[in-house]
Amino acid sequence: MSVLEEMRIRSLGVIDDAVVELSPGFTAVTGETGAGKTMVVTSLGLLLGGRADPALVRVGAKAAVVEGRITVSDGDAAVLRAEEAGAELDDGALLISRTVSAEGRSRAHLGGRSVPVGVLTELADELVAVHGQTDQQGLLKPARQRGALDRYAGDGVEVPHAKYAAAYRRLRAVATELEELTTRARERAQEADLLRFGLNEVAAVEPLPGEDVELAAEAERLGHAEALASAASLAHTALAGNPEDPESVDATTVVAAAGQALEGVRAHDPALAALADRVGEISILLADVSGELAGYADQLDADPVRLAVVEERRAALTALTRKYGEDIAAVLAWAQEGAGRLTELEGDDERIGELTAERDALRAELSVLGQALTDARTEAAARFADAVTGELASLAMPHARVSFAVRQTEAADEASGIDIGGRSVLYGPSGADEVELLLAPHPGAQPRPIAKGASGGELSRVMLAVEVVFAGSDPVPTYLFDEVDAGVGGKAAVEVGRRLAKLARSAQVVVVTHLPQVAAFADRQLLVEKTVDGSVTRSGVTVLEGEDRVRELSRMLAGQEDSETARAHAEELLATARADG
Repeated sequence: MSVLEEMRIRSLGVIDDAVVELSPGFTAVTGETGAGKTMVVTSLGLLLGGRADPALVRVGAKAAVVEGRITVSDGDAAVLRAEEAGAELDDGALLISRTVSAEGRSRAHLGGRSVPVGVLTELADELVAVHGQTDQQGLLKPARQRGALDRYAGDGVEVPHAKYAAAYRRLRAVATELEELTTRARERAQEADLLRFGLNEVAAVEPLPGEDVELAAEAERLGHAEALASAASLAHTALAGNPEDPESVDATTVVAAAGQALEGVRAHDPALAALADRVGEISILLADVSGELAGYADQLDADPVRLAVVEERRAALTALTRKYGEDIAAVLAWAQEGAGRLTELEGDDERIGELTAERDALRAELSVLGQALTDARTEAAARFADAVTGELASLAMPHARVSFAVRQTEAADEASGIDIGGRSVLYGPSGADEVELLLAPHPGAQPRPIAKGASGGELSRVMLAVEVVFAGSDPVPTYLFDEVDAGVGGKAAVEVGRRLAKLARSAQVVVVTHLPQVAAFADRQLLVEKTVDGSVTRSGVTVLEGEDRVRELSRMLAGQEDSETARAHAEELLATARADG
């Protein structure tokens, strides 16, 4: 689980330079009014991409700086997004920094890399849920309310949602292909005509594999027939002699004479015998070549008619290679591929019919699955509302009621919607439902969205109740509450502390409070104190333990650290909190 370990705050509001050390469980931040407790909330808001207000910069300072260190786990969504932005982890921790200048300029750094402030905002949902008088995140967003409700519902929603999502993805794929086929019908028809024309051209010529190479060689031979015949005749004469000139000397005769000269003495020396054999081989080779030259010369004939036929055929093949490939092999490959594509294009009408039928079947299936999803969400919403309303009764809001509005938006026509409850409604990847959390703060009040139906203090308590109910089903690593105890005291304040401690069992909880009943339940209590010059320095944020914590709780109870009655009450509060833990 991600944990916000510490924040260093410099030149922000009344804080000069202070370090806020936080615990993994429940941390309470206390101090006298105006001491700078709410700067903790403000600082965290800046780290999460909140608006940079130059008025926050301490008077006389050039800029306010907030730095945070958050331990993270490999594979966390926040880690993946940070790494996408170029951030690097520091020994398993993510370092975040935000600087706000007195002139209003703002800079953000994440894992040692300068990043747009928007990147910090993207990380906010994954890291921290902030609940305060002026800054509400997390479950106030309708999209997250639906996702949280689905997780709260468990298998009741997860099973139909998984089936719905699979059918929805298939429907989108079918619809995309169908749209391409219908909207590009003209282009595809033109493509088919061009393919058909080209394939007919190739079929009319009927080229054979390698034919262009063979014809090129034949054309070269026919074009130089006379020169080739003359050369072959001269070579034959040189090898075999001229029958019309008995005195001429030829290679065959000369080699034969050499062989005869060696034949008579070869028996006397093996080396000379080997040479004689080689001369014999030469004589045989000369006879063979001479014979082939004679045949070549006899067969070779300048044939203008055949040459014309060859050149005409080559011209037909060249016309194909200019359009469809660099050689006949490429032309034949194009024709094979084109024939397959033409078959595909010519089957468009049939394919359109198949896709249309599948689309209609999928829409009908989505209607059934969407209805099941709506029913499951409606049932879970009722359970959720009862659970949160029960929590509010113990948080000084006994008459408040929370509910979920699960509704759909009418589609403009049947083609753009699915049937839910007999109506054609808009739908998306998560179903057709729009989910919104509503609050009726007192009997007779109309339920309104929680962001509008409660005061700041009430809203924080509503969000605390919601977070307690959702704990485990919609986990956020860190929760920060400011003014969660506004307008409550006594037993209700103890219940607020008890529920914050319950929430801290599954997440990190940071609370800015002025109530000792709340602070007593914290695993760690931080005291924010001003110095004599009205600023908060490093020594002004301290971790309270033992006697110091009792003294601070006494001050919060009675305004007097040394009141025996207040001390006894403080010790009783701590004992009660420990007993609950």
